[in-house]
Amino acid sequence: MSTRARTNRGPSAGPENRAALIAAARTVFEERGIDAPLSAVAKRAGVGQGSLYRHFPDRISLAVAVFEENLAEIEALASRPGSTLRDVVDLVTYQAEAAAAFIETIAVARADARVSQFDARLRAVLASKWTEAEASGAVRPGTTADDLMLAVGMVSASISHAPRDQRHAVAERAWALLGPGLGRIDAG
Repeated sequence: MSTRARTNRGPSAGPENRAALIAAARTVFEERGIDAPLSAVAKRAGVGQGSLYRHFPDRISLAVAVFEENLAEIEALASRPGSTLRDVVDLVTYQAEAAAAFIETIAVARADARVSQFDARLRAVLASKWTEAEASGAVRPGTTADDLMLAVGMVSASISHAPRDQRHAVAERAWALLGPGLGRIDAG
């Protein structure tokens, strides 16, 4: 039986390896929790641990990369003509359901400079869509985008503590309770 040696592509493999590591982290952490060995992430990505640590020197760096992709997707949706506050909130909720393992890590590392920028970016996206919904009369008078951020945090925390097979139901129930207090966020 012959074994074929892997060809080292050098620096040109960097972007591909990074993307594979982020995708693998999503899966491994979702399946095994945020404390899963980073070696499992590298193995699933098909790269060595050296490559993992070159791209992501610690667990927080890896979680930040996953959240960066999520936030970029949210920002892209929000910038599309015709997208609504509900569309953005649905995507945030969907991502929270899928990335429950990361929520706890990000919450704990909130003071970390790599993490702190996420709140500001998400708040800016939601505030923009909130302003549009407010102009159409869709949000409850006296409520603000900060109230929506609080609701998103509450729903995300609820999801992160729910078993995987119950996350969607928990998210729907949480929004059914919180949504009326915000107004008709599905309009506008």
